[in-house]
Amino acid sequence: MKKLTMIFAVIALFAVNANAQSSNEGRGGLGIRGGGNFYTFGGGDISEDNYTNRTGFHLGLYSTFFVAESFAIEPGVYYAMKGTRNDDFLNSRANLDYVDVPVLARAYLTEGFNIFAGPQISFLAASTFEGDLFGSTVSFDSNNVRETDYGLVVGLGYNLPKGLNVQGSYSYGMAPVFKNSNSDVYNRGFNLSVGLTF
Repeated sequence: MKKLTMIFAVIALFAVNANAQSSNEGRGGLGIRGGGNFYTFGGGDISEDNYTNRTGFHLGLYSTFFVAESFAIEPGVYYAMKGTRNDDFLNSRANLDYVDVPVLARAYLTEGFNIFAGPQISFLAASTFEGDLFGSTVSFDSNNVRETDYGLVVGLGYNLPKGLNVQGSYSYGMAPVFKNSNSDVYNRGFNLSVGLTF
């Protein structure tokens, strides 16, 4: 609870700054964004396993403020579904949900197109592992998943009229998924999003 309170407090501060920037220049502002997630595990220790994407969603808030004519900073906070599926005899699944906090730098190539990149820290919200056995789904919670993840986000966006925007991004996790393990396993995947800036 303390982590979430701190996250939203930070975003609120950025939102105030962004709205001030927006009122001064007519650009930037607070927005809402959501869309689809397509995540799996990456890393050397899973390269020979038959992992496939876990399809989920992300939803949250962002705040954009311009520090130059064609350059903006955008912090955000999102609830995001990650994890993976494995086409083994159990059809096993790792359902890992996080609160993502990226801080992106956006460079506008044209009035609409922009590229972005930045660091992201993620806080584990839920971790459940499932499998199918004799026609039934067996699931259990795990405390062996790290509570904090971090990595890099890169992507391409396009601003539409009336505050709408679309973007695609790739999240490159850099912290091992599991605690007390030397396994080379990371959260990695794609996001496709639609946003609205107010």
